[in-house]
Amino acid sequence: KNSSAITKWKTAAAEKAAWERYMRCDGYPDPKDQRAVNTFISLWRDDLESNVAEQFDQSTTLAEDLHELLQEAKDPKEVLKYQEALMEMQELFHSKHLFIAEKILKVQTALVSKHRFEEAGLSFTLPMQLVWSAVAVRMLHTHYDHLSILVRIRHQAQKQVEEEKELPIEEKSSASSKRGRSKISRQMEACNSQMSSSDFSDSPSKHEKPDDPTVPQPKVIRSGAQVVDVMQYTSVGGVFYCDLFHLPPRPIRRKGYTILQDGLRVFPYPTGKPSNEACPPVGVSVTLPDWITNVEPPLVARWDAGDKQWRWDGITDVSYEKAEAKISFKMETFQTFALMQKTYANLPFQGWELRPLGQDSVLFTIKGAIFDITITIKNDQCMLQLEQQRGLSHLMGKWMSGHALQKAMLKAGVNIFVNEHTHKYVSFCRKESLTEQVVYKQMALFASACAFSWSKWNAKCGEEHLVLQVCEHHDPSPVPEVLWGVYLVGAEKSQKLKITENSEAFSPDHVPGSLVHNTFIHMLEDNMSPDGIDMTRHSNYCFVDTVQNLLCATRPLVFS
Repeated sequence: KNSSAITKWKTAAAEKAAWERYMRCDGYPDPKDQRAVNTFISLWRDDLESNVAEQFDQSTTLAEDLHELLQEAKDPKEVLKYQEALMEMQELFHSKHLFIAEKILKVQTALVSKHRFEEAGLSFTLPMQLVWSAVAVRMLHTHYDHLSILVRIRHQAQKQVEEEKELPIEEKSSASSKRGRSKISRQMEACNSQMSSSDFSDSPSKHEKPDDPTVPQPKVIRSGAQVVDVMQYTSVGGVFYCDLFHLPPRPIRRKGYTILQDGLRVFPYPTGKPSNEACPPVGVSVTLPDWITNVEPPLVARWDAGDKQWRWDGITDVSYEKAEAKISFKMETFQTFALMQKTYANLPFQGWELRPLGQDSVLFTIKGAIFDITITIKNDQCMLQLEQQRGLSHLMGKWMSGHALQKAMLKAGVNIFVNEHTHKYVSFCRKESLTEQVVYKQMALFASACAFSWSKWNAKCGEEHLVLQVCEHHDPSPVPEVLWGVYLVGAEKSQKLKITENSEAFSPDHVPGSLVHNTFIHMLEDNMSPDGIDMTRHSNYCFVDTVQNLLCATRPLVFS
């Protein structure tokens, strides 16, 4: 009944959203419509006069929507379509950035050796060899990170190639996505070659000092090259483009007309010319944007367009001021960089609790490895509560859908959500997947009347069973310790255990006189009051779906 109702509700909501988007008539394309997306890209590529800020807002939103569709896509043809669109968007972003920089440089110049952009929280120190050169430094900060998307797409393509190599010879010839992957590879090479300001050596810089133990270390892929695993690390605060250009020629003015010479040329640094003086590194300081939070000192990574990877080498003298959320470092040359943190820094969880606050309202609390998070759910809306305030003022105390909250938290650098890669980087309790998913659904159905909590015995009961604490609870106040009961859930039977959370050893023996049931919810009903059962049967389907989705997104029974 709930599944049917939520399916109808989601279908109606999607149709309404599609109609509202169509009626806006604002030029924003439907990201699912390849023809509309291609038209939007072509028109923007040729448009040199419209409002740049407005164009970037629309284009960034489109890129985010395409990325979300790419993550959800299962059909290889759909995956290829969204990958190609993202590649074209990234290439266009870069060309527009260069176009804007060129226009600015033709009308504005200043002689500086050290400069700070207060509003952007950026500063740099220009090496003395460049102070009297006809050069310009471009510091560009984008709040989005499509470079990491390129790495993930490349990783996915390589994985498909490796899987194809393992196929029998007769199956290889029928691989339908081979041609599409080669096209993706060509686009990636073209896009990334344009985004490279200069070529870098893989050898360590002579300015490098011993590693700072406070700075997280990425995975070493090969000798002399430290490559950041983008599945293990996530960028926070977007991408910072730091480029050095020759000053463009000044416009030549004649009577009645002006001659403009187009094109920006990269100024090579280090210069490569023989000299008795070494070329000192470039000093950069970045204050983390106030719309993100950092759970630990960030990792500074540079973009290597040649290998299409984020890398650590070439970054030296890293220091971090926690009070100001400011990181300073030096680079061998002018290059694109990003600040990263461990994706799963707050996992595994140290505990969790799902406690009812009334009909169709619960409090979901997670005790993370670094900080605790509380999410209030009421009907189909969620509200985040967190002790750490920095970077979350735009989220705290605001109601939004579960999907919107998850996106906003990830963008702010607060991650409690798991995916297909999490188990590679975080310790976990291996459990039978189908049983786990069924339990989340049944917990959501009874969330209005029952409290659920972490149990230490879940790690002792084996892969085929789950153990959690449960009690009926109608009061919004915390659950008294003595009311909790320990329940064992399996694919074929569920039972209330004789042991408590404070017992000395695990035992699968059930409470004497209690019944063993085939399902978790039937076992719970045996120990519930008529009022509690009535509350569960009147739970709103949107509330049940929201709770279930949040439990499935965090998987507390496995990652605690």
